[in-house]
Amino acid sequence: SLLITLTMRTLAEIPCEVKTKMKLKLKIVPGAAQDSIAGWLGDALKVRVRAPAEKGKANTAVEKLVASALKLPQANVTITVGKTSAHKIMEITGLSKTEVIAKLEGNPEIGKTR
Repeated sequence: SLLITLTMRTLAEIPCEVKTKMKLKLKIVPGAAQDSIAGWLGDALKVRVRAPAEKGKANTAVEKLVASALKLPQANVTITVGKTSAHKIMEITGLSKTEVIAKLEGNPEIGKTR
């Protein structure tokens, strides 16, 4: 009984930080005239970047652009699948799927070039 009480109290005192994660499908167009989030293409977000598709340059540009649009640190936005493909999956930490969609659809810059 004493051991259970101590264990429960100790666990309750540990700070609990739950990080929301979601995955987002992307369609990337490297070597574009300007960096822009073009909008939705089916269930994928279409992103155009000036960076070429070589040595991860386009991936880094996409991560920066999406992080900026979502007002998140770049560390919270990571391409996890499809690093050498035009079709990618990005993991976003700190926002739910509903929050990501709301921020993207509520952003007047989406669909315009930047």
